[in-house]
Amino acid sequence: MFKTLKNAWGIPDLRKKILFTLFIIMVFRFGAVIPVPFLNVTALKGLMNTVDKTGSALSYLDMLSGGAFANGTLFAMSVTPYINSSIIMQLLTVAIPALERLSKEGEEGRKKIATYTRYVTVLLGLIQGTAYFFYLRNSSYQGTPITKYTKGWEEVFAAFVIIMVFTAGTALMMWLGEQINQHGIGNGISILLFSGIVARMPHTINLLGQYLQAANQDATSYGKYYFFVPLFVVLFLVVIWVIVFMNDAERRIPVQYAKRMVGRKMYGGQSSHIPIKVGMSGVMPIIFASSILSIPSTIQLFLGKRVLTGFWKSFFDAFSTTGLLYSLVYFLLIIMFAYFYVAIQYNPIEMANNLRQNNGTIPGIRPGKPTSDYISRILSKITLIGALFLAVIALLPIGFGAFTGMHNMSIGGTSILILVGVALETVKQMESQMMMRHYKGFLD
Repeated sequence: MFKTLKNAWGIPDLRKKILFTLFIIMVFRFGAVIPVPFLNVTALKGLMNTVDKTGSALSYLDMLSGGAFANGTLFAMSVTPYINSSIIMQLLTVAIPALERLSKEGEEGRKKIATYTRYVTVLLGLIQGTAYFFYLRNSSYQGTPITKYTKGWEEVFAAFVIIMVFTAGTALMMWLGEQINQHGIGNGISILLFSGIVARMPHTINLLGQYLQAANQDATSYGKYYFFVPLFVVLFLVVIWVIVFMNDAERRIPVQYAKRMVGRKMYGGQSSHIPIKVGMSGVMPIIFASSILSIPSTIQLFLGKRVLTGFWKSFFDAFSTTGLLYSLVYFLLIIMFAYFYVAIQYNPIEMANNLRQNNGTIPGIRPGKPTSDYISRILSKITLIGALFLAVIALLPIGFGAFTGMHNMSIGGTSILILVGVALETVKQMESQMMMRHYKGFLD
């Protein structure tokens, strides 16, 4: 990876793209520290430090935003509205025939869908910003309100400004991601998400230092952290290795092409394969599941610090990120969405028809329905392995927190999966751009 970056830096065009991408990341990080008006930043930090220790969904949102969410800054909503918007449009493209036809119209159709995605992103940013404002309005830290104005027209004006700034930050982040796609190295939204997660690493290192410091001060009560902190570091490295390994893992279905005469030339007769990646759905099932499970937390944001009893208290406690029901539903949703995502991306019948049209067959399998059934069985098995892998990675930090009591770690399995996936995909894009420029020998 470092060799690829070094070689890319030596190419003037790619060097300009890398510098432009770094500039956009700097703009993103500046926006992530500019506070929204009419908020008591000191009280907000105290409140979010308390929330961070609970390991709730708010901690997850703060991790994705690179700390901007906890500080109530311009980019507090991060790329979450855009990701959710993309998910919604993908689902609607499958469910609504008009959108499905639009997606098959080539570049113009994709541009229209991208426009709809932008509109939905701004709408989701408005909803999420409103929910966050009501949470801040109904919260306080040691008796100090988070919002500076709590009565009369001043409160109405402050609410309007805060919500609009959050929404504008969402639109601006979406625009920054598109600029990286057009003028940078690509993967715009993923790059911003990557930089936000990386920005939280110093916070994680600081937390590990605090645990070790607590163990030094009171070894009787906190001596266990002498073992748990190195264990966290080892698991972090092991998870990275496993993700890299699974990212390249694939099942190859052998294909034999029949010989055919075209004029005086003979074509075909060679052997090939259909590669099916184990992690074909990427991190999308985890994002799908997290988006659905964040609905109870969003409702709780609107309720603020209101005291809940009876059914609603049990409901929100069950769907807290440290609850057993949350983990079980999270596991099942990841498995379900992994199969769903593969179902909308791969069509075994279409694959079998393409093989038949190109005079290709799978050895030992008859063309037509037997071939599509065979491909379906392979996809089902591979999807199950990939889904279980994603579920284990996603639930590992929850299990680690329950076992060690270290619930407030910013870097979990999902964030590592995003970091490694974005890094590998970006390097591949840079390699392909170097090959397009015919710089022979750079990738040897």
